[in-house]
Amino acid sequence: MPTSRLSPARLPTAELHLHIEGTLEPELIFALAVRNGIALPYRDVSALRAQYEFTDLQSFLTLYYSNMAVLLTEQDFEDMTRAYLVRAGAAGVRHAEIFLDPQAHLLRGVALETCINGVTRGLADSEARYGLSTSLIAAFLRDRTAEEALDVLEQLIAMDAPIIGIGLDSAEVGHPPSKFTAVFRRAHAAGLRCVAHAGEEGGPDYIWEALDLLGVARIDHGIRAVEDEQLVNRLVAEQIPLTVCPLSNVRLRAVDTLADHPLPDMLARGLNISVHSDDPSYFGGYLDDNMAQLVSTFALDSTQLAKLAANSVRSAFLTPERCEELLAEVENWRTAQPGAKQVPGG
Repeated sequence: MPTSRLSPARLPTAELHLHIEGTLEPELIFALAVRNGIALPYRDVSALRAQYEFTDLQSFLTLYYSNMAVLLTEQDFEDMTRAYLVRAGAAGVRHAEIFLDPQAHLLRGVALETCINGVTRGLADSEARYGLSTSLIAAFLRDRTAEEALDVLEQLIAMDAPIIGIGLDSAEVGHPPSKFTAVFRRAHAAGLRCVAHAGEEGGPDYIWEALDLLGVARIDHGIRAVEDEQLVNRLVAEQIPLTVCPLSNVRLRAVDTLADHPLPDMLARGLNISVHSDDPSYFGGYLDDNMAQLVSTFALDSTQLAKLAANSVRSAFLTPERCEELLAEVENWRTAQPGAKQVPGG
């Protein structure tokens, strides 16, 4: 089937690897700076966008944390969240599990309640207003101490924060998952879902640790799993989800070009991968942009795209009823594509 006839922008998906702070578009950064009386070190939006050339993860994180200075009030967090939901709905996202970095705001003197309440207000009517269900995951900064992460987790539990789980993100190399064993043990005891970034810049050993020491249900990124055949075999056998972010991997130099990305090989080998946008304002595209570039680069067909979307739905923390509802939408999309064939057994 000619790839040009595909419509990945309308492909119903679940977005499981999305940092809400990474959706701050330059225009909104400037608008919030004006609202809050903050002087930015850039003369205009174009000058800020010119900074979006990264050599590695750390070069991105420096700008990422700097731009958060404009987020001060609940309204700021709500506006940021709603801006993402508008764009996500247009991209075909039907469910989003959103990361928030509480420590990044606490370190700036912003109260935990401010960032949690603001994002929660933005998510409150997401399905009725934007067409997608949502949930919130608190992610901890791995380049901070485990003691600090545990303290923030205890605060979240004490305030009965509306989170479904915890994650682990930020600078990966030198901060292995094993550093946070006690934090994740506490999260499990509190009935929270657990995920962790691993295998982006860190090696396959970080993925092993996240699985065996942190007991995570999903691996965020995980592209370096392909370097370890035993690990690949385990991931395939257990169908452990890997939330892959292709445009992010290119912009952060985890791979040189999109054509070098291991995604097609990972899909062909039976790994449970799905596609996500990570920090879309910084990395050149939202979820539909990622899908469109994958189609252009690898000539993915409608069956492969539907597989990626179905993987995202099955990997989400959804009720069985909601999962089946979204899987039906994915199948309806697939069968509506030109030249689509029936797949035995669905």
